Amino acid sequence: MKATQNNFAGTAARAARDCSIFFFCGPDEAGASAGAAKIGSLLNDPGERVDLSGSDLRKDPVRLGDEARSTSLFGDKRHLMVRASGDEAHEAVKILLEGIDNGQGGACPVLIVATSATDKSRTAKLLEKRGDALVVMFWPPDLSSVSASVRTMADAAGLRLNGDIAERIARGAGFDVRLAQSEVTKLALYLDASPEAPRSADIDALEAIGAATEEDGFMPLVNAVLSGESAKLPGELRRMHELSLNPVGLLLAFERRAAQLAQLSARIGPRGDIGSTLKSERSARRVFFKDERDLAIQLRRWRGRKLNRLVEKLVGLHRSLLSNSQSAEILLAQGLTEIARAAVIPK
Repeated sequence: MKATQNNFAGTAARAARDCSIFFFCGPDEAGASAGAAKIGSLLNDPGERVDLSGSDLRKDPVRLGDEARSTSLFGDKRHLMVRASGDEAHEAVKILLEGIDNGQGGACPVLIVATSATDKSRTAKLLEKRGDALVVMFWPPDLSSVSASVRTMADAAGLRLNGDIAERIARGAGFDVRLAQSEVTKLALYLDASPEAPRSADIDALEAIGAATEEDGFMPLVNAVLSGESAKLPGELRRMHELSLNPVGLLLAFERRAAQLAQLSARIGPRGDIGSTLKSERSARRVFFKDERDLAIQLRRWRGRKLNRLVEKLVGLHRSLLSNSQSAEILLAQGLTEIARAAVIPK
């Protein structure tokens, strides 16, 4: 079964009931992860969550099937969450499917979030025509779509938001729906809002909970690094430490910007004009006007193979942070310093 980003919400409940293997891919890692979390919340009896990495499955592809047919320590149900890059899990998924097709039943739900993969990847092709599998590809959302998602989250939480508040939350979260959901949840708790007792939220309430905004959130550091503004970097890294910015959340903001640059670069093409393309994107409300200058600078620094290497660097850095949580801030600072150096255009 194959779904699109637009119809996923409407098919999620049926897929959670009918499918056992889920493949979430595309350049929007945050959206893919949110999709996996949505399916996880809809599983009838998810049980214990077991995390696996794509690199481990590439080394030992039989392990996925073994884990899927195992039970937890106390005999309870479980589900598997796999985080992979590209087609790392392809062989493991192939072996799992062969076991299912040969009557080796009892496999638990398997959810795969594959960064750098698309719905045309080999793993997706294995799954897209099966009735027991779901493939969904996620593209980076724009301001209007994330703002709409924020409004939907707010409605479910009993919050009444106007368009300006929703946009501020969307921008402050770096267009990351998971971070936006966190801000909406905090806002609802602060106002004691619920679906039964709705409350209206204003700027004062947003500032009172310390919600991320463009001025005090991730974007100043994102722009300093990706624009190659080396002079600003020490101060921004110091601010990251002083504000205790979450390293993984901050890195997600970098990944979202890299995905946005890739999308814009594809629209510009090899001979297109950056300025006119950004102007068109701003008119279509896919680019916020305050981001236009930074995007123009970054598009001149990150194109083609260099942009691909940036994406690969961010994916590798993400893995390092997840596997070395105690040293995450130091690892992130080192990685961002290397990226900032690479962004500098030689004179």
